[in-house]
Amino acid sequence: MNRIAAMQTRLATLEPVALEIIDESRKHAGHAGTRGGAGHYRLHIVSPQFAGKNTMARHRMIYSALAEMMEREIHALNIQAKTPEEH
Repeated sequence: MNRIAAMQTRLATLEPVALEIIDESRKHAGHAGTRGGAGHYRLHIVSPQFAGKNTMARHRMIYSALAEMMEREIHALNIQAKTPEEH
């Protein structure tokens, strides 16, 4: 399974109604974090589970879902997390 598919699978626990993951690793070639193979990603996610939660809480939910991948496979993650009403 490729990295984006693995991320989608793990983020499914948040029941997203919209999910887009963009690999921006090529923009960071040569950056120290990419030397070990870890990537840079942009994440747009819309989930009703974010209702009533502030930005930090939403990010914690995402980092929790991706915890194992954050250790070795994801160096940087640019997150936009919204509720369906905000989207």
